[in-house]
Amino acid sequence: MTVALVCAILTLTAAQPPVAALPAPRILVVPFETPGRDARSYWLGEAVALLMADDVNARGLGAITRPARALAYDQLHLPSSAVLSRATVIKVGELVGASQVIVGDVALDGDQITVRARPIRIDVGRAETEITERGKSADLFAIVQKVSRRVVPGGTDAASASPPSLQAFEQYAKGLLAEKPASQISFLEAALKLDPSYDRARLALWEVRTAQGDHAAALAAALAVSPTSRESRRARFLSGVSLMALKQNDEAFTLLKTLPDAASDPAILNNLGVIQLRRGGSADAGKPVYYFTKAAEADPDDPDVLFNLGYAYAVDRDPQGAIYWLREALRRNATDADAHVVLASALDASGSGVEAGRERELAAQLSARYADAASRRDPLPHGLERVHPDLESTRGSSIDQAIANAAQRDQHDLAQFHLERGRRLFEAEQDREAMMELRRAVFLSPYEAEAHLLIGRIHLRAGRPREAVDALKISVWSRDTAAAHVALAEAYLRLKDVPSARAHVQKALALDPSSADAKALQEKIEKGGQS
Repeated sequence: MTVALVCAILTLTAAQPPVAALPAPRILVVPFETPGRDARSYWLGEAVALLMADDVNARGLGAITRPARALAYDQLHLPSSAVLSRATVIKVGELVGASQVIVGDVALDGDQITVRARPIRIDVGRAETEITERGKSADLFAIVQKVSRRVVPGGTDAASASPPSLQAFEQYAKGLLAEKPASQISFLEAALKLDPSYDRARLALWEVRTAQGDHAAALAAALAVSPTSRESRRARFLSGVSLMALKQNDEAFTLLKTLPDAASDPAILNNLGVIQLRRGGSADAGKPVYYFTKAAEADPDDPDVLFNLGYAYAVDRDPQGAIYWLREALRRNATDADAHVVLASALDASGSGVEAGRERELAAQLSARYADAASRRDPLPHGLERVHPDLESTRGSSIDQAIANAAQRDQHDLAQFHLERGRRLFEAEQDREAMMELRRAVFLSPYEAEAHLLIGRIHLRAGRPREAVDALKISVWSRDTAAAHVALAEAYLRLKDVPSARAHVQKALALDPSSADAKALQEKIEKGGQS
């Protein structure tokens, strides 16, 4: 590590401006419409959305930030600055948990600018009264502030950050909108040339450099942020991310530990855990599990944090801890192939080979990387730990979760459709067609207990008791039911494993003492003699 880098980090550590606490984001400002193909005004739609969100947050009212909005658009496969229909706007607002969405348009006429904004209430899908402000284009910041305070009144009178020059802000907005990295860099560097104190442009440059894999240049951009800047805390966090990418883990650890809220912020705690995992952290500096546990306590719904915690337990050769936390991660993101693979390794270590095989099958279905996983038993993969790339990322996890929940609802509904068809086909003894439908249901909802139960019964009906045992064990693990234990007992009885059959009949009767099927099978076992 160079002397210059040490000095830069110490300078960043010296001043720690207070971190303003915002309420949960509830207001979504989407890019405003602009006249088509107008070179003078195309950037203004994004610019107005940025300025309005900044003003709402400066008053403590909780607007969704651009990174969080961009994340939602990306998850929904929408262009980051797209102008959306009202129905789509409402859908996006619902997914990100907004109570209202602000839409509008902005137009230039000579040196005059007109900004129109209209709030839409998400709960009723109704647009409120349109607000309009006009003035000289040089007064853009003041005009947008007037609109913002009429559209979203209230909040505190806390001073917002000093705006950059309008020329620098224009270059910054164009940099955000540019599609190619070279163009992004050109605009952002132009903004910094016009206003060297514009730290937000500097951090946007960090994002571009990081996306290019140029972590040294990204680090230089983040370290150049003034320690007295409002962006200082985020700049220091991003410096830590760059140091981790450059494998300077000791320096990254020292830097992250000095951040405000280092003991409670989930993103910081997560990355400290990643560093300790990578460098084999000692108990003195904190084991990886310690940091990931604290991160999970701070943000219990972040699937990446939960995955990291389960992965750390697996690395520590604690299969029970790994199994618990990986299942928690999969409850929030059932399509996480890495989590299924690590869970399979932990299940193997705990002696649960059947469940482990099922997890590997799921991983193979979900990712081409694990295409051969189902046919072999690999050791625990290395290097799967997940870095939080930004302080915003954990604030966006609620958006991720909302989108994931909606996607899972849709997926669950489709799985139930295939399960219902499979159930009807099973009852009609059309086993081949039923198996196809049930496998589709299991692919969409891997822990659908009834689907595994019906698959087990089809195997039994076809004279395949060993295959039935595998499916029925997963059914029991997914949901402990008397019907699954009865079917499992029957499968074991066909394999002449009477003790196991008897044990499962007893479990079935414990769950449902009135089960006629369990009583009949128990009588059959006792009459059939001992093995």
